[in-house]
Amino acid sequence: MQFPPFLKPGDQIRVISPSGKIDPNLVNGAIDRLYLWNFNPVGGRYAKGAYGRYSGTVDERLYDLMEALYDPAVKAIVCSRGGYGAIHLLDLVDPEVIRQNPKWLIGFSDITAIHALMQNAGVASLHAPMARHLAEEDDFSAAALKQILMGEIPGYTIENHPLNREGEATGILRGGNLSVLAGLRGTKYDFPVENTILFIEEIGEEPYHVERMLYNLKMSGVLAKLSGLIVGQFTNYEEDKGMFKSLYEIIYDTVSEYDYPVLFNFPVGHVAENYPLICGAKATLKIGKSSTLSFSLSE
Repeated sequence: MQFPPFLKPGDQIRVISPSGKIDPNLVNGAIDRLYLWNFNPVGGRYAKGAYGRYSGTVDERLYDLMEALYDPAVKAIVCSRGGYGAIHLLDLVDPEVIRQNPKWLIGFSDITAIHALMQNAGVASLHAPMARHLAEEDDFSAAALKQILMGEIPGYTIENHPLNREGEATGILRGGNLSVLAGLRGTKYDFPVENTILFIEEIGEEPYHVERMLYNLKMSGVLAKLSGLIVGQFTNYEEDKGMFKSLYEIIYDTVSEYDYPVLFNFPVGHVAENYPLICGAKATLKIGKSSTLSFSLSE
């Protein structure tokens, strides 16, 4: 796994929209924030575009991504938002381009697909807040993103949750949006299972649909082979009384037969408190009365 170089003041960050269309004011706000951080942010040609539900045609979205990947002056790429569409680009990007000039790719939600592309090319990336957050929030999550970009790697301490399974695990941190991960199962962009601490988050999915995706991971042997599991935020859904248990309890029961540590309610996902996570980094997860997650960037 390659880790892109950390940034210095004045380095260029490209803001692109590889998936859904976005309010141009949020792109402007994110650029303003990055200026305040003493970087040199530049919007992609089609970052503020609109083409149906997307920010542009496949060719337009691919153009912005490839230009950012090829340009040696660009040191990091901020994806403006998720929204369906990133999947269109995966097979159109030569992984050698990513490997030859590695740079930090930042985003979450549907951008999980591009994180999978980066991991497939052997380059670490940042599951982290995007344009809306940068435009509207000046909080711990935003500050942690800035710190990581500058080479200051944070460690996180999380309060106890009653469903946590205590223990300690070390492995490669991988994951993201559960639906996107499920959509990549069986492809070359699927995540490796062994020595993996998996983190998952989701938005707007019914509990039975979440359980269906988890059973895919269970019956295919994925859940049995993990080193640890981090359960992030599941939002914009209603608990299903007909299932006789909460969504978190569904997840707990699905992995109850395994002995690795499981951390619930980690602040990652479609919420204001969305901690940046380094996909592809070696991580250590310790779960007890309080829980910690730390990173090591040794290759």
